[in-house]
Amino acid sequence: MTGLLDRPAVGTWIKLNTPASVEIMAYAGFDFVVVDLEHTTLNLETAQTMIALATASGLTPLVRVPDQSPSTIQRILDGGAAGILVPHVDSAEQAEAVARACRFPPHGTRGSGATGTAGRWGQLPRADYLRHGNENVLCIPQLESEAAVRETGRIAAVAGVNAVFLGAADLAMDIGGGERVPELLARAREQARAAGIPCGSAGGSAQAARQAFDAGDAFVVCSNDTSMLAAAATSLVAAARDTSPAA
Repeated sequence: MTGLLDRPAVGTWIKLNTPASVEIMAYAGFDFVVVDLEHTTLNLETAQTMIALATASGLTPLVRVPDQSPSTIQRILDGGAAGILVPHVDSAEQAEAVARACRFPPHGTRGSGATGTAGRWGQLPRADYLRHGNENVLCIPQLESEAAVRETGRIAAVAGVNAVFLGAADLAMDIGGGERVPELLARAREQARAAGIPCGSAGGSAQAARQAFDAGDAFVVCSNDTSMLAAAATSLVAAARDTSPAA
């Protein structure tokens, strides 16, 4: 299994359509990046370039796929991703289908694509290629509804699921408000912990990340390239105007 879950890890979402974002995050010291194909217009070709650059830069490359389609999952894993985040997994049955899409037979249904990046363009011995896919690739369902929270224990117990990701924003929308969100997140964390499965979450700030780690999360996706650029640009303009000589 990849070492990403062996210690508290800090990552960020990649949303901008430029591989430079990945390189910048590597220099910044992040442990991993999540290339976001759910809430952006990024395509598979760009994602593969970002995966390769992240790997070369010492980052663990994860990808949030746009749906639970086995064909999408397979293409992303063939592209060399270290793992996937899968949105809106609400049941153990959905989690099992997703996990099987990540694994080769007899553990799953993933087809062989050893001539791609994941197989080092056909240079990786077949046994190593299959072993990597079945043992090292991370399958991380996102729990983003009250139904998913109720199912956390069963989802975490699915063979092939390596961690769960708690989606607080979508959970709040699902229940019609945020008052019960902390309670539901705590319940999900407790069930995952009982199953021996790590949790991850997202936070918009360093403080939110520290709070998530204090709650026991193994990895936190902190902010994103778009928001960091926007915040820095806004702060710079505001500071420059504040210090400009009076007219």
